Amino acid sequence: MSGGASIARVSHGSVPPIARRLVAGPAVVLLAAGLAGCGGGTVGMGGGDDGKKPVAAASSSSPSERSSPSSSPPSSPASTAPQPARSEPASAEPKGSEAAPAADGPLRGKVVVVDPGHNIHNAEHSTEINRQVDIGTGHKECDTTGTETNSGYAEATFSLDVAHRLRAILQSRGAKVVLTHDGDRPYGPCVTERAEIGNKAHGDAAVSIHADGAGPGQRGFHVILPAKVRGGAADTGPIVEPSKELGARVAGNFVKVTGSAPSNYIGHGTGLDTRGDLGGLNLSTIPKVFIECGNMRDAQDAALLTDGGWREKAAQGIADGITDFLRG
Repeated sequence: MSGGASIARVSHGSVPPIARRLVAGPAVVLLAAGLAGCGGGTVGMGGGDDGKKPVAAASSSSPSERSSPSSSPPSSPASTAPQPARSEPASAEPKGSEAAPAADGPLRGKVVVVDPGHNIHNAEHSTEINRQVDIGTGHKECDTTGTETNSGYAEATFSLDVAHRLRAILQSRGAKVVLTHDGDRPYGPCVTERAEIGNKAHGDAAVSIHADGAGPGQRGFHVILPAKVRGGAADTGPIVEPSKELGARVAGNFVKVTGSAPSNYIGHGTGLDTRGDLGGLNLSTIPKVFIECGNMRDAQDAALLTDGGWREKAAQGIADGITDFLRG
């Protein structure tokens, strides 16, 4: 795809000129899997906070984040992610799920917050997830359902699966990993809480994992960077530059490991997009990006997203980008 070659040339450890500034101090990474990712919107409708950018050709996108899957959780033989189970209602106090790191490794002493986008049970709690929350520059839905492939493989299932794979890789490198949720909540968490979990972890970086819901023929991945915004609780000024570098590292390594080309419908072939309307980015106080790993509504991309082997590569590419960023 156009623009693919320039990113493909980014080697492990190299940084495109888009961002040069590193953050000093202890490193903590927030991986938001599908918060739209963390406060984003639906492709095609542009409402929620899943990172979906409104596009004319988008199909089945809900006004909040993307099109809403059926009320019963979609499933797919290709998915290896465990199905989320109902549990205690969401706590008012942001709480993440922590996992111990390996004894040693290149990320020893680092904290990574993994935020899997959406929740497979969100469709069963429309009143709760449609509640408006303050994202600093406006209001958006608490959370959204996310999108799904034409065969019913849900974005929420995809994002949790990739988050689990990413957690395992980062732990093996010595990082402490904190998940914003592990499929163990009845819905959400809200995009505001997802951001707060990362902030309270004092992270040095955050990545929100998603898959897009655009129209057929629109293919490829893109990484969403925070725009400089200020309003209410939102002030992204301090994180804009380091987030650009994080995004460049993730995009370059994603191309290298997966072989996937940058989006042919967002980012003008660069694989990078800047947004100022996503709560997950607006409310973050640590460097953070979203990644839309592919388009679930395109048959060719869907074949990749539903393949466990490819999802392992996606997790590897994201992990390598985070590692490059944290190690400088």
